[in-house]
Formats: sequence, C-alpha cells, structure tokens
Amino acid sequence: MRIKIATLNSTLHESNAFSKENKEFIKSIEEELNEKIEVTSIDDYDCDIKLIFIASGGSEGLFLKALPKLKEPFYFLTKGTNNSLAASLEIMTYLNIHNLKGEILHGSPRYIGNRIKNIKEEIVTKKEYVRLGVIGKPSDWLISSIPDYEEIKKTFGIELVDISLDEVISFYNIDCSNKININALNFNKEEVEKAEHFTNAIKKIVSKYELSGLTIRCFDLLTKIKTTGCLALASINKLGIIGSCEGDIMALVSMYLVKKIFGKSSFQANPSVIDTDNNEIVFAHCTVPYDMCETYSYMTHFESKIGVAVRGKLKKTKVGVFRISSNLKDFFFETGEIIENLEEDNLCRTQIRVKFDHDISSLLSNPCGNHHIIFYL
Repeated sequence: MRIKIATLNSTLHESNAFSKENKEFIKSIEEELNEKIEVTSIDDYDCDIKLIFIASGGSEGLFLKALPKLKEPFYFLTKGTNNSLAASLEIMTYLNIHNLKGEILHGSPRYIGNRIKNIKEEIVTKKEYVRLGVIGKPSDWLISSIPDYEEIKKTFGIELVDISLDEVISFYNIDCSNKININALNFNKEEVEKAEHFTNAIKKIVSKYELSGLTIRCFDLLTKIKTTGCLALASINKLGIIGSCEGDIMALVSMYLVKKIFGKSSFQANPSVIDTDNNEIVFAHCTVPYDMCETYSYMTHFESKIGVAVRGKLKKTKVGVFRISSNLKDFFFETGEIIENLEEDNLCRTQIRVKFDHDISSLLSNPCGNHHIIFYL
C-alpha cells in the first residue's frame, strides 16, 4: 500500500535546520510503519493514503489555495513545533464548517504510526464492500422500502452510493451523438435506439463508480428524456450487474442476495393478483433479465405507453420468490413453479403465474414490501 506526503509551510520557515527537523520527523514515522513514505506534490493522488504535512504556522492560506486540487478525506500530519498543530486546528475547523472530512494526525511517532496502520486497515475493509448505486431517490410510492444505509453496510457488507439521475442523463445525451447498430425486433427503431443509448449511459455509470449493481428512479426518465430504463436493466442483469427498477433499494438488496447465494439472475415484479384459494400469484413487470427468457419481444412501457419495455417468456419451472424488508429483520421466501406466461392488456409487459408449494396468504397481512424477486431454482 503506497503512502505519499506533501508539505505545506510558510515561507517564514525555510531554514536548513527547519528542513532537517521535518525530515527527521517523517523518518521517525517511517520507522514505526516499517515502510517508506514517498514525497510528492500537493495534487498527486496516485497512492492509497495521502498525507498533508502542515509543517508550520501560516499554512492555512496555502491550504485554501490548494483545496480545489485535494480529495477527501484529508489526513493532516502535524508536529509539536513551529505552530504546526495550531495551523492544523484552524484548517480542520474550516473543514468541519464546510462538512468536509478530515483528521489531524498528531502525537508521538508511535501513535501516528499506529493511526496510519488503522487507516490502512479501514481502506482494505472498505474495498471489500460491494458497491450498489442508487440513481435518483426511490420513487415516491415506495414508502416502506428505504433502509438505513449504515445498517445495510454493517449487515450485508453493501455500500449504497447515491448518484444523481442528471449525471446519467448527461452520459445519455453524449452517447446520443453516436450511431449504433440495433436489433429492433420489429419495434419502433428510434425508440429502441434511445433505449440502447441509455443502456450505454448506465454502463458508464457502473464503470465510473465501480458498481456491482444499481437501482434507478426510472419513471422520471419518461418526462426527462422520453425513454425508459427497461431495456437497460434487462441488459445489465444478463451481464451479471444487478439492476432494479423505481429506485427500490430493498428490491436491489434482495436481488444482490439472490445473486450471492444462488448465483442466479432474478426478475423484480409486482404481485398483481393473489389467489389464496389456489395458492397462486400473478407477477408482472416491464423488464426482465434477458438470460431468464426463452424468448422476448419489445412493447411500449405499460403505464406511459412510451419508450421500450421487455415482454419475456419465462421457463415453466421451479422458482424461489424472495423479498427482505427495510428493517432487515423480516423477509418473505417461498418456493413454487411458473405454470403460465400471460399476455394481459392491463398489466406490465412480462407476466407469469406462479403456483406456490405452501400457503401464501400471509402476504395479505404481513408483507415485506411491493416488489418481489423471482429466480429459477
């Protein structure tokens, strides 16, 4: 793990004795770490940990000047001479006022060395988290599906990353200047091309934020760019990148758990009809992973009648149906079998009827949310 250090100090402190004192201070920390700290420029972040050595008082203005080039979190290395600590406290107060993350590393070489070792461990742990993106806020109707982000991280090792929908749209607008080859499947070619451009934008977001999956507030796309996210989600799920609709974080987490435990793609769907007499549920939604489909075709999005939705024909086979609640304590899991693919006009485009192995009437009194996750067993 590479550690680099850049120094800020007032021009009033440039003597040889001052320089020698700083070198000895840094060397003492290297000895505690048993590794070399590379000296670098203030804007170089080609490393795992970047230290900013506030070597003297009067460095505050230099820090403000450099701030646009710096990245959070800020680790300020200080010593007990030349007003180093005083300047660091002033800088740290500025960061707190502006809600920027930072820490002063001050004390004996042993203390500072141990704190840097702890930071290294925190970085390693953070890299082990799965990153799932939340693009735009959850849809307004998902009033029971928003979890505590920190509880999700502690319980499942999932880091939820908020991403602006406008950022995705900016990638979409750029991609629209390119020509692409499409298979419109006897559907409106212009609409499929727009949906493919949006798919490319989603893939760029996945790459930029190093995501294993995402959920998107997709209904806003209908008004903002007059297209849907249905085709994009069908595509990325086939590629192994989990994608859920409507900004439903708990659907996304449920899909992630299915992928992790069973290694399967999954279909996020609304329970549209619950038949307690026959122990059956009709599930429907306007997108489905391509790799779950025996065949598929394109239609308009159900509610809006615009853009592209995916009508998939699923295998008649055993399935699991899963949903975890936002309290992370309650969940629904049951097995059944897909017995029919439907094509009703008053439902979302991919429609299946599932007959369950056990009584499912509890869904009417103790549900864990709307969308449920269906996967092949």
